[in-house]
Amino acid sequence: MDYRRLGRTDITVSSLCLGTMTFGEQNTEAEGHAQMDLAVDRGVNFFDAAELYPIPPSRHTQGRTERIIGTWFKERGGRDKIIMATKVIGRSDMDWFRKDGSKGRLTRQQIEEAVDQSLKNLQTDYIDLYQIHWPDRNVPGFGANPTRWEDVEPASDENSIHSTLEVMADLVKAGKIRHLGLSNESAWGTMTYLKEAEMHGLPRVVSIQNAYSLVNRTFDTGLAEVALRENVGLLAYSALAQGYLTGKYRDGAAPAGSRKVLFDRLQRYERAGAQETMNEYLDLAAKHGLDPAQMALSFAHSRSFMTSVILGATKMEQLENDLGAADLVLSDEVLGGIDDIHQRRGNPCP
Repeated sequence: MDYRRLGRTDITVSSLCLGTMTFGEQNTEAEGHAQMDLAVDRGVNFFDAAELYPIPPSRHTQGRTERIIGTWFKERGGRDKIIMATKVIGRSDMDWFRKDGSKGRLTRQQIEEAVDQSLKNLQTDYIDLYQIHWPDRNVPGFGANPTRWEDVEPASDENSIHSTLEVMADLVKAGKIRHLGLSNESAWGTMTYLKEAEMHGLPRVVSIQNAYSLVNRTFDTGLAEVALRENVGLLAYSALAQGYLTGKYRDGAAPAGSRKVLFDRLQRYERAGAQETMNEYLDLAAKHGLDPAQMALSFAHSRSFMTSVILGATKMEQLENDLGAADLVLSDEVLGGIDDIHQRRGNPCP
């Protein structure tokens, strides 16, 4: 396992991170504990969660993921050996996260309530990396990098980036969080966070968690330079395109118990040209005798701006296979084949 520096901090995190959003929905507490055990045994020291999880979001399940991680910490100990990341929701009409039934906003009151609840759920007194799950401002493309711009009206009650950083500064001083990260954020948003931090002596963001995969490399077009020059490395989610790049859904397949069958929430990966593009990547892996999941993960893992690739699995054999990507180095011939497909196909799943 490779270990990489988290931003400009003195923390090093494993280059593969255990994603936990299935804990409490598709995975039981016992299964979640088993995944954490396996990940740690393979050298993973980095877990990612969110107050939103498990997915799909629901008022009946919200918080279960963090609570499952919390019972693992209580039973196993060794909290100081794990870099724990979680998230606070951004602007949302979901009204079940706060005790007073408020819709999601990045106000001081909501952020402070959220972090206190996450600390309680996780059974810890500090969070290593506290991430803003998505922006408070109205943005196109879930705040990341859509392939074409969509005009949006600013929210009348938008909470400024400066005000968010002020709250985070107080949480750092209180010892509740160590570092701040972003998620589903744009190049403008990331640079504004950095500018405000530098100008006013506020916490500097250390990472950005956005989608990144063979079929969604929009991060390359603006945020990659930000990540490298500003030491705000990428924590990539959906590197397997929610399972599509494993081949499990190829040509309309619908495996029993899969996320597609259970929740039908994968439309991001079902757009025009997506299946044909994915089939080319699957064929490339087969041509070179590679497991397609490991090829996709290894590609993301090899990017110069990557801090850690988040792995999400529902079965132990899936997680075991995915962890093997840490040892796979793609040949120049494979990388050339990937570049050829990308040149012709672009980003069908932004």
